[in-house]
Amino acid sequence: MPDQTELRLPDGVRLHVETSGPPDAPVTVLLLHGWTLDGRSWHRQVAELRDRYGDRVRVVTYDARGHGRSSCMALPAATLAQLGDDLAAVLDAVAPASRVVLAGHSLGGMTIMEYAHRHRAHFAARIAGLLFVSTTAEGHTHTAYGLSPRITRLIRLAETTGAGVLARCGTWRPPQALLRALRPSIRWVLFGDRCDPADIRLVTSAVARASLRSIGGFRPSIGAHHRLDTLAELGRLPAAALVGDRDRLTPPPCARSIAAALPTTELTVCPGAGHMLMMERPAEVNAALHGVLGQVLADRRRPARRAAASGATPRHAVPSSG
Repeated sequence: MPDQTELRLPDGVRLHVETSGPPDAPVTVLLLHGWTLDGRSWHRQVAELRDRYGDRVRVVTYDARGHGRSSCMALPAATLAQLGDDLAAVLDAVAPASRVVLAGHSLGGMTIMEYAHRHRAHFAARIAGLLFVSTTAEGHTHTAYGLSPRITRLIRLAETTGAGVLARCGTWRPPQALLRALRPSIRWVLFGDRCDPADIRLVTSAVARASLRSIGGFRPSIGAHHRLDTLAELGRLPAAALVGDRDRLTPPPCARSIAAALPTTELTVCPGAGHMLMMERPAEVNAALHGVLGQVLADRRRPARRAAASGATPRHAVPSSG
C-alpha cells in the first residue's frame, strides 16, 4: 500500500499525496491527473511501475488543489500558473534529491508545461524525462468535440458561461444523482470505442470529489494555455506523447504540435481510443512510460543545469499530519 500524507502549501491548501518506493530511489516518477479527476486515474501505471522496477523507482501521485482528497482554494488561485507552482512545491517536498520523470494527463500535462515556464532553473536541475498523455499546449485551439464548427461554437459558449456559474458555487461538489444521470454523456466525452464499466465508475466518483469552484474556476486558464515556445526550449529530454484518435477534448493535432515543438518526443496515436488513455490503453501508456524511464535509468548523470532564467521562485510546502 502507498504511503499517504498531506502537504500544506503557503496559501493554506492541503494536497493529498501518495508515495511508494524508497525516498532514496535513483528516479522518481510523478504522475499528474487531469481536470476534475484525481490521482486514482493512474492506478494501472502505479501498479505496473511497482511490479517492474521495485525499489529502483519511487512513484508519486497527488490530487491537485480542489480535486480528490485535496482541499479547495480561493477562486483567484484556480489557475494553471498556481498548479505549476504547486508542482514545484511537491517536488521539493517528496523528491528533493532524485532525478524525476513527469507524466501528465490532460490538465496534468498543462501543469508540467506551466511549471517548466515559471520555474525554468528548477525544471532544468530536476527533470530527466517527460510523458504527455491526452494533453495540449494550445488551449482549446483544436477542441471541436468531434462536431461541426457551428455546434462547437455553441457548446463552447455554453461551457464558458456554465464555468463562470460553477466557479462561484464555492466548495460544493456535484450531486451524486446528477452524475449518475450524466454517465452516458461523460462516457461519450471522455472515452473512445471501448469503455470498461469500472473505469466510468472511477471517473464519475472522481468528478464527484471535485469542487464546483475547481470545475468552473480552472476553465478560463485551460482555454488560454499556450506553451509551445516553452516546450521548444526544453532541449533533448527523453519524451513521449500519446493521444487517442477519438479524443474529443485534445485530439491528435494537439499531440502532433507537442511532438513538433519538442523533437525528442516519441508520438503514439491510439486507434479507437478517447481521452482516458491510462484506462483505455494501459499497455500503450505503460510502454511509452517504460521507454522514457529506461533512457533515464540508463543515463546515470543528473539533468544538466542550463543557464536559463529561473522565472518565479519555487514555493515550498510543509508536511502536515492532517
